[in-house]
Amino acid sequence: MLSILTLNIQATSRRRAEPLLRWLAARPEQVLLLTETSGGDGTAHLVDQFRRAGCHVLHPSLPGDRGAAMISRVPVTARPDLTAGLSIPGRAVAATIDSDPPVTVLGVYVPSSDRAPAKVQRKKTFLASLVDTLDHLNADERAHLVLGGDYNVIPRDHQPPYPGVWLPFEYGLFDALADAGLTDTHQHLAPGVPQHSWFGRAGNSYRFDYLHVGAALRDRIHGGDYLQEPREQRLTDHAAVTLNLDLPADTLDMRPMPQAAEPATLF
Repeated sequence: MLSILTLNIQATSRRRAEPLLRWLAARPEQVLLLTETSGGDGTAHLVDQFRRAGCHVLHPSLPGDRGAAMISRVPVTARPDLTAGLSIPGRAVAATIDSDPPVTVLGVYVPSSDRAPAKVQRKKTFLASLVDTLDHLNADERAHLVLGGDYNVIPRDHQPPYPGVWLPFEYGLFDALADAGLTDTHQHLAPGVPQHSWFGRAGNSYRFDYLHVGAALRDRIHGGDYLQEPREQRLTDHAAVTLNLDLPADTLDMRPMPQAAEPATLF
């Protein structure tokens, strides 16, 4: 079973990184896609502890901005070629997993927008470059793709709907994903059941975080969920999203997790 988790870590501080590390280390998922990473000491501590424990860690450099990281307990081959065409390459991370058949995982942290023209254009350009990247994948790799992360958009059928808040190009991302043959794993597992991964101060709730799979993986979906614990425990302001795929994959030889404030067992 190949298991994947994505979580926005809210540019974790060094202090918050310790309990976040313990929570992530105790999770059973083999691949962690972390979004809203930063160049600060909190993110550095988190990824360094997993690296020391023997995980494959991919964390592209993105000075002065927020990005994405992949932490894997299974063998992976980095795929910078898949992120090179994005308008902000450091906002994504990609690797091919040595599973049977091989699966390519692409994690993204889509820029947010407060409707300032420059931010709207930045987001629109990034999403267009993401769709273009998907279009240029060969059919087999697209069929064996897992796309996940914080998309910072909601679909048209989102509940609650928030009419007038979102722009056509933001809704259009989901049209493009469907055209690429990608399936929203939550909708596949629980069609019509609302889920939310981020809550505003006024109580507004949004599903910003997703996992999508290509056509060849749809029938291999074996489960998945939205986990509210990271948000409820104030480790971050987002829920995590998980996915289990019925695929065999070898695991790496792991070392004990370096001692943190409390003991933690890696994965």
